[in-house]
Amino acid sequence: MQDINSDEFYISVIGLGYVGLTLSIALAEAGLKVTGFEKNKFIVNMTNQGIPHFKEKGIEISLRRQVDQKLLFASNDLGSLKKSTVFFITVGTPLNEAGEVNLESVISAAHQVGKIMPKNALIIFRSTMKIGVTRFIIKPIFESYKKEFLLAVCPERTLEGNALQELRSLPQIIGGFDNKSAERAAIIFRKITNKIVMVSSPETAEVMKLVDNTYRDINFAFGNEVAKLCNELEGVNSSEVIRLGKMGYDRTNVALPGLVGGPCLSKDPHILSQSASEKGIIMEITNSARKINETMADQVVDFINSNVETDTQLNITIAGFVFKGKPETDDIRGSISIKILKALKNKLPDSKIKLFDPIVNIKVMKEYCKDCYSDFDK
Repeated sequence: MQDINSDEFYISVIGLGYVGLTLSIALAEAGLKVTGFEKNKFIVNMTNQGIPHFKEKGIEISLRRQVDQKLLFASNDLGSLKKSTVFFITVGTPLNEAGEVNLESVISAAHQVGKIMPKNALIIFRSTMKIGVTRFIIKPIFESYKKEFLLAVCPERTLEGNALQELRSLPQIIGGFDNKSAERAAIIFRKITNKIVMVSSPETAEVMKLVDNTYRDINFAFGNEVAKLCNELEGVNSSEVIRLGKMGYDRTNVALPGLVGGPCLSKDPHILSQSASEKGIIMEITNSARKINETMADQVVDFINSNVETDTQLNITIAGFVFKGKPETDDIRGSISIKILKALKNKLPDSKIKLFDPIVNIKVMKEYCKDCYSDFDK
């Protein structure tokens, strides 16, 4: 097995989005040479200037340091990856308009790596996958290039806004297709953290990632269901029921009601459910929870419509346009504020709507609404 401290040991990360760039920085901080492959030329140029293309705690200083030390380099040229012996695939797997997972980027990345990987290269998948996709779709792609390779599924589980810290503190799941693949992946991850969880199969790793986010989605959905009940009961406040009900009572930990979105919670339950349906299993709780959370935007607008005098023009401000505010991020993917905005325009077309967010670029917000600002006092 190749010595990880060797000068000939190079790592490529395919995709420099939230997952790929933070991982690249963490690996470079551990002293490993990393090349990030990214099709978007803007992201490539920003990265090589040491400027992150999204907001993340500590990322500005860390990225610039690794670029200055020549441990991290970005490129849109596949030829720059030819020295690599390890490939992390971190491209996105969004849902299409039909609500099904889109594997185009993952399949494309697999072919790109397959063309240039050397013999015995290690490929690590961090992208969120349907159960079995790595074995039955991705692995055959690599096999078609007639080279020996190692393959493992090591799902990303970091909290956006705190990813750099969690890459060093969270257990890293490793599901190798064989012992050698798993051991090789573990060597790399131990450069970042000593917390390694070896699982029995790649499918186990795929399921674990989907279950983690689906569990959170279900917990939030139950909080929203409690709120729906309490809203119909005179003198009963859902916040009081939940906050005081779990005070000093560890067996109950119901989430407070609220909007549930983001690139993971709005997607992963669907992927888990689709994976199960292929086996003839209906994930009833998963599906019901996602339906509750996906209807919250309309419920908010319906509440306004039924409790506010709408004969005159309403002035409405949506305060916060990202999918969450803690930890701080500028990511609007899966933001429920976007759904609320659309519902307002549809159900209250005469209302005057403003968007406020102190972090999101004004130009980005103006793609959704003309009246935007980042200073709440204005």
